[in-house]
Amino acid sequence: MEDKGPSFEPRNQAAQDLPRLIERMHRRYLDVVRIELARHNFFDISPVQAVMLGTIGGTSGNEEISVRDLIERGYYLGSNASYNLKNLVDGGYVDRQTSLRDKRSAQLKLSDKGRTILGILTQLNVTMSENLVKNEGQEIEITYQTLRHFERRWTEAIRSEEPPKDESI
Repeated sequence: MEDKGPSFEPRNQAAQDLPRLIERMHRRYLDVVRIELARHNFFDISPVQAVMLGTIGGTSGNEEISVRDLIERGYYLGSNASYNLKNLVDGGYVDRQTSLRDKRSAQLKLSDKGRTILGILTQLNVTMSENLVKNEGQEIEITYQTLRHFERRWTEAIRSEEPPKDESI
């Protein structure tokens, strides 16, 4: 008899498929953002960079953030964040101000051009969420709470550098 290795019988296949679904949803969302940017004739900014503007400007578009906080809050990898941030500054979407106290530190804020993009994305998200809530109402809230639960569990696993314990997710 041939040994095929450990046998895994998932208690919940949907929970195991969730990371792949989230990745696909993220890529689809970026496609939607790309289409919306093109509709407004913005071709010099990538969807990832446009989404990054929301992390920089916050919900009002007027907030400031340090580069360090951008990387920590936005969950961006260092080299990708640096590349995208350089393009945003060079493209006139973000203003970068070096700290007077520490030349290695810089504050970021959206320029008028960056706030324009943030406004476009905000309107896109409002329209999409209104359509979802109209059709899916209570299910959206349950889905949101479930995804937040997964995020907390994965964050705990990262912080402890151990896989989550065998508890129900």
